[in-house]
Amino acid sequence: MENNFLKHNNIIIEEVNNTTARVRLDITDNSLNPYKIVHGGLIFALGDTVMGAIVRFNGRNAVTADASINFLRPGTGKYLIAKGEFIKAGKNISVLRANIYNEEDKLIATMNGTYFLGD
Repeated sequence: MENNFLKHNNIIIEEVNNTTARVRLDITDNSLNPYKIVHGGLIFALGDTVMGAIVRFNGRNAVTADASINFLRPGTGKYLIAKGEFIKAGKNISVLRANIYNEEDKLIATMNGTYFLGD
């Protein structure tokens, strides 16, 4: 399934399985805020994407019910990598975690998300 949001923002799902996923953001000038670092909203979208990919891989439609992010250092370089994992896979609600790293494998943000599961 083509996703224009991911394509527009240079977000690529690299791998996904039942419990984990890895997603890459290729940084362009359009990714940057006025301070020339990756826009926080795009980092949030990257984390949300990696967590949502895991839920979707398990055959469930989902929407984000709640999410929070902690920004630890600026997003810079050529790309960012998000790694996601289940904390709790439930019947109607699932909780996941994402860590976002720069190209030097330094942690730049952590994120938790709660997803409401549909059919």
